Amino acid sequence: MKKTAMDVIIIGAGPIGIACALECKKRHWNYVVIEKGALTNSLFNYPLNMTFFSTSEKLEIDGIPFISNNAKPTRNEALEYYRRVATSNKLEINLYEEVTSINKNDIHFEVETTKQSYRAQSVIIATGFYDIPNLLKVPGEDLPKVFHYYKEAHPFTLQNVAIVGASNSAVDAALEIYRKGGHVTMIVRDEAIGKRVKYWVRPDIINRIEEGSITAYFNSEIKEIRSNEILISTPNGEKTLPNDYVIALTGYRPNFKFLANAGVTFSEDEKHIPSYSADTMASNIEGLYLAGVICGGMETHKWFIENSRVHAKIIAEALEDNL
Repeated sequence: MKKTAMDVIIIGAGPIGIACALECKKRHWNYVVIEKGALTNSLFNYPLNMTFFSTSEKLEIDGIPFISNNAKPTRNEALEYYRRVATSNKLEINLYEEVTSINKNDIHFEVETTKQSYRAQSVIIATGFYDIPNLLKVPGEDLPKVFHYYKEAHPFTLQNVAIVGASNSAVDAALEIYRKGGHVTMIVRDEAIGKRVKYWVRPDIINRIEEGSITAYFNSEIKEIRSNEILISTPNGEKTLPNDYVIALTGYRPNFKFLANAGVTFSEDEKHIPSYSADTMASNIEGLYLAGVICGGMETHKWFIENSRVHAKIIAEALEDNL
């Protein structure tokens, strides 16, 4: 089978993958971005009414202005911004095409996808971490009433909803469902609402809990999920609660198996940080670079759009001597 020859293949069409594409285009390299889902697929799957923690200028890539109607941009504004960046710059992006393997020989990479085969001198992996949820690993987690992603509140009106976690996503879901008429109970492993929660939202959730509008069990965990109830462990013993839905927003992780199959090695501790050079973003495989949040391994709060958008320029500068 004839393989499409490229200088650079970028895997992942999120903001950092788009930033890498812009750097390649400026240098007139033969490149393509391959994305298994929609453009900026992770952002697309965020809750409909999500507001970013960062201001719009901190989400900009390549100095292209991001104009927002508010101090903090919304999901829809971000989708519009990155969509316009990609289309107005006529970036080479193949959507709904999944990379199935990356193999390095002595000269180049062989990249197989669900649609075709490629040959490339260099590969950049910028796949993010939103695809694989951290599971609760409790009986009943496979029931259809259990969700690991949250989109909007309307389906949960007048329902008993358990939200697991106390991160930004969990707090946003709890407040929105409560205000849309859902009966919300939060199950939180820690002793309080997380300090990383957006500063303008944290007082709101604390007040709703203190007044009893939202019930919260701290230092607690779900032990079992049943068809119409859940069993939780609390500091005061086990409790059985009526339940219609469980939304487990306990975080996500990069696709470590995908990286390992490509030959990337990891730190041996629980952080599972992939091997890369901070100076070039080159992995332990020559010609294979890492960009964006995947560089943090299990430390998914270490890298985000605001501080990893520079990876694109770092990688491009490292590649200039080889392309």
